[in-house]
Amino acid sequence: MKTSSVDTFFSRLAAMRPEPESELSYVNPYTLLVAVVLSAQMTDVGVNKATGPLFKKIKTPKAMVALGEAELKTYIKSINLLNNKAKNVIALSQILVDQYGGEVPQDREALESLPGVGRKTANVVLNVAFGQPTMAVDTHVFRVANRTGLACGETPLEVEEQLMKIVPSKWLQHAHHWLLLHGRYVCKAKKPDCPNCIVRDLCVFKDKTV
Repeated sequence: MKTSSVDTFFSRLAAMRPEPESELSYVNPYTLLVAVVLSAQMTDVGVNKATGPLFKKIKTPKAMVALGEAELKTYIKSINLLNNKAKNVIALSQILVDQYGGEVPQDREALESLPGVGRKTANVVLNVAFGQPTMAVDTHVFRVANRTGLACGETPLEVEEQLMKIVPSKWLQHAHHWLLLHGRYVCKAKKPDCPNCIVRDLCVFKDKTV
């Protein structure tokens, strides 16, 4: 994609969704962190179904630790990789209680030191909970960036670094959400809905659907 087209690309996505929001349900930064940790290899709908009842009762790391791993599993039994994720949620909650006064840290290094928290999860929390202009590259963002020619890379980190360089600062706050939602609902993995794509003319994808 031409560099001159990037601003137009995001201006169109922004016009369609002026205030994009995460489709994961949460009530505060801590529950967002838990939801994102649980979301690996899961749909947001699937995660929300499991966390709905959980977050009505548990809203703090201290309460999660008191709940315990065994009881936590009864709430999130439908989540993929259940045992490992439950163990990580309890472990990270204990660390938040012991080292951060029960608060979610607002810097990447601290977040990535928590069990089950990788770069993408840290980026989501920093962006959604704390308003930082980070670029969380999930499968949707990775696909859209590569397919459209917006930012091509072989790894999520490569795509993230390229996007951070080329996306105009005025769009950075919501950029990853616009790309994610575009990938989820329009630029789908198996069959992109090119006829209804608002950035079709800017996209370099050769095998556009008709």
